[in-house]
Amino acid sequence: RAALTAGHARDVDLWPSDGHLNDPTRAPVPAAVLIAVTDRALPGIILTQRPETMRNHAGQIAFPGGRVDPEDAGIVAAALREAHEEIALAPHLVHVIGETDTYSTITGFAVTPVIGVVPPDVAYRASVGEVDAIFEVPLAFLLDPANHRVQALEHEGRKRQFFEITWRERRIWGATAAMLVNLSRRLAW
Repeated sequence: RAALTAGHARDVDLWPSDGHLNDPTRAPVPAAVLIAVTDRALPGIILTQRPETMRNHAGQIAFPGGRVDPEDAGIVAAALREAHEEIALAPHLVHVIGETDTYSTITGFAVTPVIGVVPPDVAYRASVGEVDAIFEVPLAFLLDPANHRVQALEHEGRKRQFFEITWRERRIWGATAAMLVNLSRRLAW
């Protein structure tokens, strides 16, 4: 657990955003995600897959999380609330380590990842309409720079680069992959 917070003050090359925000005149909307690390000999990270029917982010792999609501007591509270709503992870089961680098998305969100350790065998339950699947990926695999691929595509006339991590049949890309790459860089010795 100490390794997750020890590297935070180090100066590392991070991937801070998806690129140009849609409307730079508007302040980004605060959001939080939970990077739930399983407490086992070979830890993993809990991820979700969004339904193909969602209007935004259809089918994408994501951390549990979302917008910070006015009634939330802060970033950590928002991440825990969203994880409870999306995957039925009870907040008291999460040992919060702390926050890590905020990531700005092209859709106008400033997403702060909250790192927490969870028991290894929690019975998760997917929120209908928000989550199609809940799965665990080995932490070592996700943090290994050899698994981080930079991809590119053209969007609205601009070439955009993004990270992609492929684990089995799952394609983890965009903001989720970038936050994992940033965490990997933070933890690198």
